[in-house]
Amino acid sequence: MRNHASHDQTNHGVHSGHVGHGGAQPGGLSVSENGYTLEIDSTILTAGVQPVSFRVIGPDGQAATEFTPEHEKELHFIAVRRDTTGFQHVHPVRDEKGTWSTELALEPGDWKFFADIHPAGHDGTMTLGIDVAVAGPYDPRPLPEPTGIAQIGEYTVALDGELVPGEARALTLTVSRNGSPVTDLQPYLAAYGHLVALRVGDLGYLHVHPEGEPGDGTTTPGPEIAFMAVAPSAGTYRLYLDFQHNDVVRTAEFTVRTATAAPHLDATAPAAPEHSGHHHGHHAHH
Repeated sequence: MRNHASHDQTNHGVHSGHVGHGGAQPGGLSVSENGYTLEIDSTILTAGVQPVSFRVIGPDGQAATEFTPEHEKELHFIAVRRDTTGFQHVHPVRDEKGTWSTELALEPGDWKFFADIHPAGHDGTMTLGIDVAVAGPYDPRPLPEPTGIAQIGEYTVALDGELVPGEARALTLTVSRNGSPVTDLQPYLAAYGHLVALRVGDLGYLHVHPEGEPGDGTTTPGPEIAFMAVAPSAGTYRLYLDFQHNDVVRTAEFTVRTATAAPHLDATAPAAPEHSGHHHGHHAHH
């Protein structure tokens, strides 16, 4: 495996608005940023599959209609319940007046909706977040224990690597199906995987994409998908990997606690032997 950690951070699609050196604040903690505000038709919804409409109000007080596409889409919309269940990553449709529409499958409880955008003319992306209540009896689920393995039907996804506060570190996710490596992942949003990390406690939003892209001559369609990620602070995070195979997008979920930086694990150090690297990666999830 290539020594992903030795590459310069700026080449890995780590969004500057979400993470950075020294534990910068994650995105999604505010409904308004840099003059842009997320405005939703209703912050009280009913359970079930529900239509959701919203706008991004720009600095001029009008609904924004011009965005720079990021990973094939003008806007990425994430919904998750406050107990970190119910994760959904959808791509709403925008009308000419700037109203976005989509459908979400909602259970009762407190939810957080995120809009990940790059307004035209603005320097970089931003993530706006808004709280939404779904009426009905709320049965919050306990946080799953940290583990390096996620099972989704016939698919198994193994997570190798660590989140370290303020440092870019490699995360490698390996996809297999019925015990066999998957080597024909399909491109999804101009990549072979899409990773969202949420900080447990406030749902601070970290949004990264893998190293390389389909068709670049070096990135293979599985079984490994490599990312670079920076934890903005020590703590526990929920990771959600979207990947596409046989025309179906599936989501693998993980709970990860941050590791403490150590000199021999420095991001600029040479690659560790394969067996050693796996030892460090899985140790963090025990």
